[in-house]
Amino acid sequence: MKKEYWDVSDEQVIEKTGKPISFWMETLKDFKAEEKKSNEVVAFLQEMHAVPRYWARTLTTHYLKGLE
Repeated sequence: MKKEYWDVSDEQVIEKTGKPISFWMETLKDFKAEEKKSNEVVAFLQEMHAVPRYWARTLTTHYLKGLE
């Protein structure tokens, strides 16, 4: 997977989701995203936070790559 896929700016994330990256990283930490399947995390962001699918996937990948 290309690094550009998850290497996004705060401005891009705010524009598309209304919240900064730090908010989403904390939300995924609280959700214990690292213990779940990525599709489950994407669905959580889409269903509970109305994040568009592309951005839900991007944020999930960004979060999980940050744990490596």
